[in-house]
Amino acid sequence: MTDHRTLANAIRALSMDAVQQANSGHPGAPMGMADIAEVLWNDFLKHNPADPDWWDRDRFVLSNGHASMLLYSCLYLSGYDLNLEDLRNFRQMHAKTPGHPERGRTPGVETTTGPLGQGLANAVGMALAERTMAARYNQPGYDIVDHRTYALCGDGCLMEGISHEACSLAGTLGLGKLTVLWDDNGISIDGHVAGWFNEDVPARFEAYGWHVVRAVDGHDAESVANALREAQSESDRPSLLCCKTVIGFGAPTVCGSHDCHGAPLGRQEIEAARAALDWPHGTFEVPEGIRQAWDARKQGNTAQQTWKETFAAYTIEHPTLAAEFKARMEGTLPKSFEANASKYILTQQHEGKNLATRKASQNALDAFAPQIPGMFGGSADLTSSNLTNWKGCVRLTNESLDGNYLSYGVREFGMAAIMNGMALHGGFIPFGGTFLVFSDYARNAMRMAALMELQVIHVLTHDSIGVGEDGPTHQPVEHTASLRLIPGMSVWRPCDATETATAWKTAVTRRNGPTSLILSRQPLKAQVRTRRQVKDIARGGYILRDCSGIPAVVIIGSGSEVQLAMETAELLERARHTVRVVSMPCMDVFETQSSIYRNNVLPEESLIVAVEAGIQDNWWRLVGRDGLVCGMTGFGESAPGDVLWEHFGFTPSALAAKVLRALAKREKRRKQLLNMVVTETHPMVLRDRQTTV
Repeated sequence: MTDHRTLANAIRALSMDAVQQANSGHPGAPMGMADIAEVLWNDFLKHNPADPDWWDRDRFVLSNGHASMLLYSCLYLSGYDLNLEDLRNFRQMHAKTPGHPERGRTPGVETTTGPLGQGLANAVGMALAERTMAARYNQPGYDIVDHRTYALCGDGCLMEGISHEACSLAGTLGLGKLTVLWDDNGISIDGHVAGWFNEDVPARFEAYGWHVVRAVDGHDAESVANALREAQSESDRPSLLCCKTVIGFGAPTVCGSHDCHGAPLGRQEIEAARAALDWPHGTFEVPEGIRQAWDARKQGNTAQQTWKETFAAYTIEHPTLAAEFKARMEGTLPKSFEANASKYILTQQHEGKNLATRKASQNALDAFAPQIPGMFGGSADLTSSNLTNWKGCVRLTNESLDGNYLSYGVREFGMAAIMNGMALHGGFIPFGGTFLVFSDYARNAMRMAALMELQVIHVLTHDSIGVGEDGPTHQPVEHTASLRLIPGMSVWRPCDATETATAWKTAVTRRNGPTSLILSRQPLKAQVRTRRQVKDIARGGYILRDCSGIPAVVIIGSGSEVQLAMETAELLERARHTVRVVSMPCMDVFETQSSIYRNNVLPEESLIVAVEAGIQDNWWRLVGRDGLVCGMTGFGESAPGDVLWEHFGFTPSALAAKVLRALAKREKRRKQLLNMVVTETHPMVLRDRQTTV
């Protein structure tokens, strides 16, 4: 029987070797947390390395993702599809072992971590997902949803403000199957944290309503095991295990200091550590006996087979619930959704109501959400403004555990990261609302959703200077542009109810990334469309109003500015210019269309004009060098919305004047080019050139 310390030393040795091989990485945290991880993985964690996606596995989150070699070592040792060559390629191009854990890159990695604190919030989302699904699907004798969520975190995770947002909510919700193991080593990059982080962390979490186990010896296996058993016995509160450790444990001259935090130990220190740890094995060498002691495949397969048998019996006893559960975990929408959603979109077009798109969004939710059991909504204390609730939604509380709507409180960042955790868990299409201007608070979690290709939907209302009197603090001039810059983030800014319904349908059916819905507070005019135009909304950009022949001007609008483009087109046509109006609710989707379609919508011969009450940068790639972008160049003002539209030039007459000047400039340049061509090809010029030669 191999002792706990020897098993933990395998983590330490592999971590030292991999960081040294890469000449880059963080050996201190893996070496300090090795004893904690060994006990958790070998004695408590329910998982099957042969099937990393087993639905009822425990979830393990390494929130302090810079300690990635700890996770890779545990995955390799316990039998996941990871080998020594993968460890040797730590931090190298296209390796399964990137510098920070990446979901989808490495089998067994539950979430991408690195930005501190977010993994902790993801874990809260996973635990919330588990409890919510258990409340709906578990039946007497059939606990088909019965797993725990474990997270390792460091001092840095607890310094980040998101840890307060997420952990405060977790305590309020009483997520009893969430266990966080705090690596209390007192060290961060700058050194001993006592100078900038000396709060009473256990008291802080007790104030949140957590069950706290103080003074756990993180280097004593029995102490760690006792703390984990205590956490498992607590069903009504999440648990924080305060594990006192030494960073770089086993490295004789640098342990306990920031010197081993983020740099290789060096060959000499590694050899000294091997001696101190009584690890007489070579580089990347793990004896077979230790590998066998770690191997979790047999135990994991047995656990999964037992679960499969339970689920098979459950399917017979509760076929409807079983089918619904399976569809949710596989991410399958009801077969009728596509047809029903398309029918609803046409209904919105036929009704032609002038609505704020936030209200049109709520109407779409009323139509779509009841069809999709996995829809889970919420808002960061702005439900009545975002209109993210729908008829029949059930607010989740400690009394309504299977609810499908959550009031997150004023916690935008926490909300976004918790939604990521729910999406990672599976079984949910989470969406949450706030004002667009507050997407800044949530931005890094939104970025992480895009990086992980998670189906998460952000409902972002009050989208422009049209917010009015609240002033520039609440007027999001740069936010739509900045969200469009996130790779993989699909950004929809619809102009009316029909486009809003289409945006929702697209977001619900998009499985490989997040969507941001940018919605207005003020009512917008319903646009008239043919059935063909309604269908083309899903292309991201389409011709809404056309003229005969090649248009002299194409005006692109999004959101509230589409009506401005329509009214401007009328003025320009009175001035005898042919004008096309293109509605562009989703630039990123439009840019995935064929070049033939895009060139047909935006012909090169035309003056391309884009108008949007925000920062202009995104639009230049569509209008071209000779085009025109009419947008904001600075912050807004505090005044009624209609006053602001006129003040900043978002009126038909002001826009028409800009277009006419651009046309005149374009014509002048055309004539200059024509004169140059005529001059260059004049017989006298050609004769003079021949004479010179």
